Formats: sequence, C-alpha cells, structure tokens
Amino acid sequence: MSMFCFQCQEAAKNQGCTLRGVCGKSQDTAKLQDLLIYTLKGISYVNQRAREKGATDEKVDKFIIESLFSTLTNVNFDEEYFVKAIEKGLSIREEIISKINLDENELPDAATWKGTKEEFLTKAEKVGILSEENEDIRSLKELLTYGVKGIAAYAYHAYVLGYKNEEIFKFIEKALAQTLRKDIFADELFSLAMECGKYAVETLSLLDTANTSTYGNPEITKVNIGVRNNPGILISGHDLKDLEELLEQTKGTGVDVYTHGEMLPAHYYPAFKKYPHFAGNYGNAWWMQDKEFESFNGPIIMTTNCLVPPKESYKDRLYTTNVVGFEGVKYIPTGSDGKKDFSQVIDHAKKCQPPVEIEKGEIIGGFAHNQVLALADKVIEAVKTGAIKKFVVMAGCDGRMKSREYYTEFAKSLPEDTVILTAGCAKYRYNKLNLGDINGIPRVLDAGQCNDSYSLAVIALKLKEVFGLNDINELPIVYNIAWYEQKAVAVLLALLYLGVKNIHLGPTLPAFLSPGVAKVLVEKFNIGGISDVQSDLKSMIG
Repeated sequence: MSMFCFQCQEAAKNQGCTLRGVCGKSQDTAKLQDLLIYTLKGISYVNQRAREKGATDEKVDKFIIESLFSTLTNVNFDEEYFVKAIEKGLSIREEIISKINLDENELPDAATWKGTKEEFLTKAEKVGILSEENEDIRSLKELLTYGVKGIAAYAYHAYVLGYKNEEIFKFIEKALAQTLRKDIFADELFSLAMECGKYAVETLSLLDTANTSTYGNPEITKVNIGVRNNPGILISGHDLKDLEELLEQTKGTGVDVYTHGEMLPAHYYPAFKKYPHFAGNYGNAWWMQDKEFESFNGPIIMTTNCLVPPKESYKDRLYTTNVVGFEGVKYIPTGSDGKKDFSQVIDHAKKCQPPVEIEKGEIIGGFAHNQVLALADKVIEAVKTGAIKKFVVMAGCDGRMKSREYYTEFAKSLPEDTVILTAGCAKYRYNKLNLGDINGIPRVLDAGQCNDSYSLAVIALKLKEVFGLNDINELPIVYNIAWYEQKAVAVLLALLYLGVKNIHLGPTLPAFLSPGVAKVLVEKFNIGGISDVQSDLKSMIG
C-alpha cells in the first residue's frame, strides 16, 4: 500500500488510510512523518544515555516535542518541513552520539541509520507502523506513541510560556525508546500506556499552571458571536501566547481580532479582557473552516493543529506559525527574541472588507476548575437537593462525520436535571443550544480548550472529596466523550490513570485498538462505544 495511517478517528473505513489521508495529507507526507517518528525514537534512545552521563541539552527536548507535535493530525502538510526536520534530527542524534562516545555497533537501527533526502521515502516504507507484525504489540505501541504525541503538544504550549518539567521530557524519551524493542511484551507496553496517563495528568497540570499564572484564572464570560464593522484578523488553533502578541500589535490599528475554534476560551481569561478590539468568536469547530474562513474576508492565523487543506479562495489570506505548515501558505517565524512580528498580517487585514456576519448572539463559558470551585456551595446544594441528578462529561473533539450529530441530539435529550461538563471543540455540537440553567447554574459548563481538560479532572476529584467518597466512580458523573486526534488519546489515558471507568468513547472506537487490546480495556475499565441516543440515555442516565 502507498501509506498507512490510523491515528485519527476518521481513518478510512475505521481501519486506516492507505492512499491519502482523510485529513488531506499526501502519501509522501505520511511516510516522512513515520520516518521522523522513527528518528525521534533513535534520538530518545541515545539521549537517555546522555542523561545518565549528565550530558543533557535543552535543544534536544525542544526538538522532540516540536517534532512530535508536527505529526499530529491536521498540523503540518508540508513535505519539505519534514525533510528538514529529519535532517536536523539526524544531525542532533549524531551530535549526542559523538559527545558521549557511544559505540554505534551497540545501538538500534533507529539510532544509526543514515541517508540522504532522496532515500528518505524508501527508508520510511521499511519503518512505518506496519513494520511491527504482531497486531496487539503494534496496537499498544501506537497507543503509547499517540499518547506521547498528545503529551508533547500540551508540553509545547507550557514550554512557550516558560514552564517545563524535566520528568515529562524523560518519560517521552523513555516511552519512544521502549517502542523500539522487538522483545517487549504486551503487559510491559500496557504498563507504559498507564504511565503515559500519569504523565498526561502532570503535563495538563503544568499547562494549567502556565496558562493561569500568565493570564489569570478563567471566569464566567459572555462571548459575542456576531461581527463589527472594522476589518478583522481571525486566529485559530490553541496558542494563547500568539494571541497575546497579536492583540498587543493590533492596538490602535483599527483592526479587530476574532477567535475561531479552540481559541474561543481565550475570552475567558482576565488578561485578554483589557483589549477593546478583541471582538468575539467567529464560527464553529475546526472542520467548518473551509466555509468560515471564506466568509471572514480578512487574514487568518493558524497557530496549532486543526488546519484543513485550504481552498484557493482564501489560501492567500492564510498564515501559519509554530509547527503548522502547508505548501504555498505564508509562515510567521519566531524571532531571535522569542517574539513574532505580525505586521504583514495587520497590513493585509487593513486592505480587507469586514467579516460577513454568519450568526448573532452570545455564548457563555469560563467554567474552569477555579470558577466551578468558587460555585461549589451552590453546586453541592443542587446535588444534595436533587436539583442536579447527574453530571455528563461530553468533552473532546468535533469532526466532520454525520454520525457526530448524535452528540447534539444526546445533549438535547438529556433530562433537565443534568449538567454537561465540557472542554475541547466537541462543545460546538451543543454550546449554542438553549438548554437553560439549574438554580442559576448553566446546564453547559465549558471549561475551555482540550488543553483545559485537566479542569474536568480537578472538578471530579474535588466533588469526590466533598462527598466523602472512596472511589471517583461513585460520583454522579457519566462520561460520553467524542475523540478525534492524539491529544484526546492523552486525555483518555489520563482519565484511565485516575481510575475513571465506564467511559463511552465515540463516534467509533480507535482503529488502532486491536481486538485483543480493546478487550483488555473493556475488561479493566469497561470502556464502551456509543449506539443510539435513546439507548445510551437509558444506560448512562437511567
């Protein structure tokens, strides 16, 4: 087959993409991503030796998390980016080997292979996903790898704000290096996957600290979803530092700034409320961008994952930055001072018409753990009196499939004594519904981005403590989670590490879970899929 990729929920036939990624990546891009991952495994292997000798270098940590992030679904489609990343990886690997005098004869192929860029694709075909022949071992290695990719993405966001944890970097290297072993057993890999959950929790906690220390604790906020009459810049993705720099540089220019997709929760942070030109949120989840970017009229900045191959009608208005890339799309680099110059985007915006209004009104959010705990007395009283019977965690990702309409219908059909806890772009399936409130508590509590999923764990653990329960699964909380990409895999492993059971995962179970591995997850954690709304309401809510 020309390629093989099954890392996202939309993998072809829920088996794997073999001709072209459903996401839009080409065969060669997919192969180069496989080879970059293989190279990172080799770097991780030798860098573990370097750590043992006290010869650490922060540039290696940074390269590993950036490179892992670039291979997530819908981040980077540019073949040349991956060629350069592989070349840089080989150089970094050789530098480590030379510095600590390793004998290459004692190293695995991932730490010793060499080749020119003309040979990369041939090498990639030999080291891709299917090079592991045992189905269950392959499944567990990929589960671990995708969890590590998610951790790397979250660690990257913390890192750019000046927050890092050496233990997280060490685990990433350990996990990647262990996947090189041909003699590893399934139980060893399963243990590593659970350890991955532990470090996912620690990484999400670190990111939460980075965001709240830098921008304040999110607070209840009403966000405008209409438009103004000024030209605008639309910022999408997840990166809050990019937004901060953009808002600073657009002050007094007559250009408004709008968020899109997962940037919506930026409005909840106090630090961003001081900017009068921070106009509101435009549009919906990532997969609708081909229509919404077209109607926005102004330039768009894509800061992280969730890029869809752009239409020609707006491709010249699209800018990427960080690890995002697409051939022929303008790129905003980070300067030597660690900052970005958005002047060309601002000049571009001034020449554009204001955005076309696609909806009106407001949506409410800002229910991260600090805000919800501030309402704890009110929430606890509502539970004790029976006004709130159940919390339903409907976090995660949105996607293109028609089957995802299930989540809108599920939210609409929930009894009026239930409250939805959400984070991630899955919320766009129901955050504009008029579901009302319970004693002043909105029935949809949006904690923020998928990056803010930690809040949902903190809320659950606090409720467990308040009600004096021994087990988190005794809480009146059920989990009906939608997933799409690898950050969601990290969050799932985090929940499993925290002991959460009975999670419903949809719209389909991951294609990378072999029947044997899926069976173990069902037996240990009672993970299940979804069926139809009424049947699931009966089984989850009762």
